[in-house]
Amino acid sequence: MTSPATRLQTWRDRLAAHLDPYETRLGAVLNVAIAVLAVAFSILFVVETYPISDGIRTWLRNIDTVILIIFSIEYLLRLSCSENKLGFIFSAYGIIDLLAIAPLWAGFLDMRFIRFFSLLRGFRILRLARFLNGRQMFGTTIPNEDGLIAIRILYTLFAIIFVYTGLIFQVEHPANPDVFRTFLDAFYFAVATMTTVGFGDVTPISESGRLLTVLMIMTGIAVIPWQLGDLVQRLVRSREAVDNPCPKCGVEFHQGDARFCRRCGTQLQEAQTKGSDRVL
Repeated sequence: MTSPATRLQTWRDRLAAHLDPYETRLGAVLNVAIAVLAVAFSILFVVETYPISDGIRTWLRNIDTVILIIFSIEYLLRLSCSENKLGFIFSAYGIIDLLAIAPLWAGFLDMRFIRFFSLLRGFRILRLARFLNGRQMFGTTIPNEDGLIAIRILYTLFAIIFVYTGLIFQVEHPANPDVFRTFLDAFYFAVATMTTVGFGDVTPISESGRLLTVLMIMTGIAVIPWQLGDLVQRLVRSREAVDNPCPKCGVEFHQGDARFCRRCGTQLQEAQTKGSDRVL
């Protein structure tokens, strides 16, 4: 790990180091805090879909605005210390971060934009993708890579359903409030639609809602079986793995008959145990 003291002491380098969870302790703390705020951000969106008093709703929206301001400051800081600013803006994480803060800045634009950007509130759950990168999770190295991949697959499935739930609720609740009353109603419809069960007891009536339903069905047919199949393969492979760490890169678990490391290709020692060391 490179210490910030040994790096070029420019303001950009120091700022980038403090925003990186793997460079400094402050960076790790800041990124965990941002992850917690991202979860709270999504929970606020869900709670606001339920019938609550005007006082509580105003209080929740104030919290929402504060979190948006924090995210905006974080976005500007990451942009300012990026060497390739255009590349950061159009990167996957940059676009996700921008979508998360868009509802705040829409309030300063034409009223027509507010309705559009309010549809994007469900995308805020995607901010957690930044913290599930590589072999790291929230700044901590995960020794079992298959376990981290399984977590990432489950997160992907949940995020897809959450985003579609938010979209269908924002579109259908104004047009069909008796059917799409709360986030749970929209979540039930999204799961039933994307798993192609389609009970038919909850149906959209607006053109936008029907278009979203078609996209949900197509996503359910194409993405969910692929993700679930990959998850099952990972789980089966992890059950067949034995504790046989690589002497070079340190990856702990490999197939029982593996002769070379699945990451770096270094020759492995012969596993000493076959049954008791299996990962269950």
